[in-house]
Amino acid sequence: MQFSLWITLLLACVVISFTPGAGAINTMGNSLTHGFRRAIWGILGQQAALVIHIAIVALGVGVLVASSDLAFNVIRYAGAAYLVYLGVRQMLQKPALSPEDVGEADASAPEASVTGSGAAAARTTESRWSMFRRGLWVNLLNPKAIVFFLAFLPQFIRPGQPLLPQYLIVAATVVLVDVAVMWGFFALAAHGFRRFTRTERGQRVLNLVFGILFIAVALLLVFVH
Repeated sequence: MQFSLWITLLLACVVISFTPGAGAINTMGNSLTHGFRRAIWGILGQQAALVIHIAIVALGVGVLVASSDLAFNVIRYAGAAYLVYLGVRQMLQKPALSPEDVGEADASAPEASVTGSGAAAARTTESRWSMFRRGLWVNLLNPKAIVFFLAFLPQFIRPGQPLLPQYLIVAATVVLVDVAVMWGFFALAAHGFRRFTRTERGQRVLNLVFGILFIAVALLLVFVH
C-alpha cells in the first residue's frame, strides 16, 4: 500500500472512530463503572468485532448480508434488541458507593462503610472476559458496519496487488486508531466524570443517561436507513 494512500486511510479511520456510537457509549460506561484501565477489555472486544467485520467483507460474505433483506434485518433487530437490553440494565443498575465515598458522606456510620464496601465489590465483579464479550457483541451485531466496510474498504484495496497484506494493513490501522480513540478519548473523558459517581444521586443520573443513550442508538439502528 502506498504511503499516501495509507495516510488517507489513517485520517479516515480517525474521523470514523470519533463518530459517537454504541462502541463509544459502551467504552464510556465501562470507564465510569469499572475504571479507566479495565475499560480496555471492552475496547478489545469491540476491536475483535471490527476484525470480524473486515474478514466478512474480505471473504465476500458481506455482499450476501448487504443484498439479503432477511439477513440484514435479523442482525439489525438482534443488535437493536441487545442495545435496548444494555440500556435497560444500565438504568436499573443500583448505585454502589466505595468505602471512601461512604466515609465522606457519613464518617460516623460504620454500617454504611461495610455496606459501601460490599456494594463496591459488587460493582467491580464483572470479569474481563464479560466486558470483552459485551464489547464484541455491541459492535458485531451491527449490520450497517458490514455495509459501511463494503463501501469503505474497496477505496483502499488495489486488486492488482496481493490482497492479504493490504487487508492486514487496513485491519491493523482500523484497530490501532480505534483503540487509541476509544481509550485515549472516550474512556478518558468518561473518567473525568467519576466524581459524579461518589454519590447515589450522581450514579443514578449517569446510569439513566447512558441507558437512554444505548436505547437511542438502538432506535437509530432500527429506524435510520
